[in-house]
Amino acid sequence: HTSSTTAEQAMAEDRAEKIRQGFKLVSMNLRDADSGKILWQDSEDLSAPDVEHEARVPKKILKCRAVSREVNFSSKEEMTDFRLEQRVLFKGKVLEEWFFSFGFVVPNSTNSWQSTLEAAPESQMMPASVLTGNVVIETLFYDGDLLVNSSKVRIFYV
Repeated sequence: HTSSTTAEQAMAEDRAEKIRQGFKLVSMNLRDADSGKILWQDSEDLSAPDVEHEARVPKKILKCRAVSREVNFSSKEEMTDFRLEQRVLFKGKVLEEWFFSFGFVVPNSTNSWQSTLEAAPESQMMPASVLTGNVVIETLFYDGDLLVNSSKVRIFYV
């Protein structure tokens, strides 16, 4: 029984590695969901693991009622249930947690994925001066229950 479990784990790890090798975050942007105006965009692959990435985001984004995030990504591998789990960490403590499901990903495809993030009530908002450099967004990339990748982006409000 143990050897089949080990073989299954090895197969899952191989599959996760293949997906990770063939996955690229092409670009990302954040917009004011009400006006559609782009407030921040980047074409760095912020999904690369083992590095803490940095993003410089305009502090006026904190005043938006909702933010629309568009992610463009490419994948060489098929994924049946691509999804993200994101945690917003402030000084290492979880402030917010978000779950997004994309679903099926065609092999050798480039995809655009838009999601809307509702702002916390204004009474719960901390000022940019307190947040800047102290917020890390941790993203876990899954295909179903298989953890494919994780990344961290430290946010600086400018």
